[in-house]
Formats: sequence, C-alpha cells, structure tokens
Amino acid sequence: MQRQTRAFDLAQVRAETPGCTEVLHFNNAGAALMPQPVVEAVSAHLQREARHGGYEAAEEAREALVHVYEAVATLLGCQPSEVALVENATRAWDMAFYAIPFAPGDRILTGLAEYASNYLAFLQMTRRSGVRVEVIPDDEYGQISLSALRNAIDEHVRVIALTHVPTNNGLVNPAAEVGRIAREAGVLYLLDATQSVGQMPLDVRTLGCDILAGTGRKFLRGPRGTGFLYVRQEVLEHLEPPLIDLHAASWTAPDQYALRPDARRFECWEASIANRLGLGAAIDYFLQWDQQRLWRRIRDLAYLLRTRLTPLPGVIVHDRGVVQGGIVTFTVEGWEAEMIRQALRRQHINVSVVSQQAALLDMQARGLQTLVRASVHYYNSEEEVERFARTLEQLLADPTSLLS
Repeated sequence: MQRQTRAFDLAQVRAETPGCTEVLHFNNAGAALMPQPVVEAVSAHLQREARHGGYEAAEEAREALVHVYEAVATLLGCQPSEVALVENATRAWDMAFYAIPFAPGDRILTGLAEYASNYLAFLQMTRRSGVRVEVIPDDEYGQISLSALRNAIDEHVRVIALTHVPTNNGLVNPAAEVGRIAREAGVLYLLDATQSVGQMPLDVRTLGCDILAGTGRKFLRGPRGTGFLYVRQEVLEHLEPPLIDLHAASWTAPDQYALRPDARRFECWEASIANRLGLGAAIDYFLQWDQQRLWRRIRDLAYLLRTRLTPLPGVIVHDRGVVQGGIVTFTVEGWEAEMIRQALRRQHINVSVVSQQAALLDMQARGLQTLVRASVHYYNSEEEVERFARTLEQLLADPTSLLS
C-alpha cells in the first residue's frame, strides 16, 4: 500500500527543527539538524532505560524496533529481511565488502571520486588477497564514465563499487546506469549511498545494486551512530560476514555454527536502541513528505547558492556532474578553507572543510588541497542562502569585520 504524503510546509519544518533558531546550518553533508520527533524518540527511550533498565526498555520497544527495519525497507524499496542496522555507513559498507569471497586476480572497479575509507579497504584487500583495484576515469562532465566502465568489464571483475554522491563534490553519479551495466555483466554492485540517502528518492531495484550502505546522521536527519545495510536476498547466501557473534549466527554444536538467513547476519548483538529508534523516527519524518519535492528543493537551493557564490571575487565553485545535489564546494583565493569555516562559525554559520585525504584521487586530479563544503537541506531557506552569500562577501571585502 502506497504511503500518503503531506504537502511540504517550510515554516512547519523549520518550527519542528530546534536548531534553525540557533544556527544557519549548511553542514548537512556532515550531520544535519535533527527534527524534534527524532530528538524525542531518542530521549524518551533513554529515559525508559534509566527508569526501567536497558534490557527491559528494549523489550518494551520490540515492536518499535521491528518498525525501524520496515521503515528502512520502505525507504529503499526492499524487504525488511534484506536490511541490517549498524552503527554507521562505514561499518555497514565494510561488513559487506569484507564478506565478498575475493580470490587472487579478481578486479575491483571503482570511480575517481571514491571515498577514502572505501578505497583504503580496496588497498588492504590487494595486500590480503592479491586482487587488483582499477579506477574508471571520469567522463567530460566529471562523473564516472559509463562507456569506460562497460569496456573495462571482463570475467575477472568481481565487484563494481561506487560512491553515489562524493563527499567533496556536488555531482550525483549515474548509479542506476551503472546498475544496468553491472546486471548485464552479472557483476556484484556495491553502492555507497551515504550522501544520497535522504537527499533523493532511492529504490534499490531501480538502482540495480546488490548492496547499499547508508547513514542516519546526514541528509536523513537522524542521530549520529546510526547506519544501515541493504543486501539483496539472492546474494546473501554467498556473503559470510568478517565478524560474527551470537546475534549474527547460532552456535549449533561445539564445532559448528549457522549464520542467520537474513541480512541481520551483518549486525552485532549490542547496539544503541535509543539511536535505532531515532533512526526510525528520522525515516518516518522523511517519508511523510513527497521525496521528489524535497529533492527538487535541495537542488534548487544548491543552484541558488552556486549562483550567488560564483560572482564573488576570488571564489571558485568546484562542483561537477550532469546532476548536482545539495553539496556545494568552493575555494577562495588567498584564504585557507579552515579560516573561512572558522570565520563563518563566529557568525553562527556552519560549513565544513574537505581535505585531499577524503577523496585523494579526485582532489589530486583537480589540483585541490582543501575545499569549503556548504551543504544545504530542504529545511534551509532562500533567505539563509542570501545571508550566507552576503556574509561571505562581507568577509572577503573587510576580513577584520568578521574575524574579531
């Protein structure tokens, strides 16, 4: 049954976001401001733990916890049995990647803008298992080249691993097109959706991915310490987690064990129940709105921000891609990115800094050391975009006015 959505109301959304009265928050690609229902879900369960006991509070929340799996499944267009809840997207991604049975000579295909933690795992696997990691070049728009990817595939390709939205760039990689190539070739497809989930509608069947990792704290507006993993049912039996416990498997005999048949084989028994309930509340909050409407709003706000930044003296916007999302990256001539961040922070404006270490191949290829990253969300306003641009313009014109 299709979920009914509500008409988007910016004033209501901002009223339900306590942080909107405190800061101008353009650091949603780091950790977005939580809406009040998420804060209440987390704090209410912590109160129950304090008053009733941790195990007892978890038992009381059993049905609510089941709903979290259902919420993730609705969000991604999959079955609850294909969902695992973990503490962050990196751990989710790692649990799946290290479960792939690599053999010497296997090839890993990835993109130029792959996230550092993922690429470090590739490099470790080259040492452990003798696999090769090969980077597919960008096309003329800065996204992964589909023609080069198709031409690179042979019988030795074990997995295509792609970051959907890079941490250091406004582009949105053509994940569904990559999925079609992977399906045609019968190659495993691992998608890092850390920066895309909560920005745009995602459906794993349309994307064609076998595995997807996501986080709660970024555009989903959930609490930190939450993440999830989707693993397609048909590939589950071929993936044994690198770590297991009494939740992931059953100890069936002194020398035997049996893995769970569902994706929860990638989980650990101990977890923050409060945070998981907060994740469920965040997904419910997101799903109450028309996701396409929110995605258009994020793109429109980011476009407005890029339009306002581009004419400023010394400011260079570095975003690429045919489709661009809510991440806006720029440099300012004569200024260190960290100085810009600190100066804006004094004005109660939040941005972040992306260093070359976060996406080494892409940043080196473009000759970039650090970037200022301003990431907008649907609860941000057009007035905030204008205020951001005016504040930066004032800073560049008269640095002493904002640095004191």
